[in-house]
Amino acid sequence: MSTSSPFGRRKKSGSQTEVKIAVTGVSGVGKSAVTVRFLTKRFIGEYGHEPETKYHHQCKIDGDIVLMEILDTGHENVLTDDVLQWADGLLLIYSITDMRSIDALRRARNILEESRNSKTVPVAFTVVANKADLLHLRKVDTMEGERLSKDMGCSFVELSASENYDKIADVFHELYREIRMYKFGTRSTLFGRMFGHTRDKKTMTL
Repeated sequence: MSTSSPFGRRKKSGSQTEVKIAVTGVSGVGKSAVTVRFLTKRFIGEYGHEPETKYHHQCKIDGDIVLMEILDTGHENVLTDDVLQWADGLLLIYSITDMRSIDALRRARNILEESRNSKTVPVAFTVVANKADLLHLRKVDTMEGERLSKDMGCSFVELSASENYDKIADVFHELYREIRMYKFGTRSTLFGRMFGHTRDKKTMTL
């Protein structure tokens, strides 16, 4: 694992498959905890308000050697133009203990809709409800996350960064599979599912 500044230019990588994943959400939802848990298998509960950090991580998924560039966004704004233009896929994270965090994702859906004619938007994403271990502090019902993901035409998972590494790894791996399918043109893009139209396949290739 290595870190570097975000929003670098895409690179060819021989036999490796490169994907760019942005982990987004408002402050306090556990973006860094989820990211670092996936990268290191360790849970760290407290993080400062850091600027964007980009990690490089190599893994093997379905026989593919995958180089993931993972952007842990550090700002309060869930989706910026830079993130939309940079990422192949998004993990949209909210906390079950914070209603404003899922409200921010609802606004993010509107941003995605406004960007639907762009050729540089992500091709896949997943809604992630974090802090599922804090049931006594729950403010957001599971059904609200399921409803949001259905509206967005994407997958949904509720998890705890503190409890289950395997579930977090599955989220990243499944997002890679979604990106791979769209890049090879075997499924419609997220905008086809959300807003009833498709993009030219050329806009889905790295």
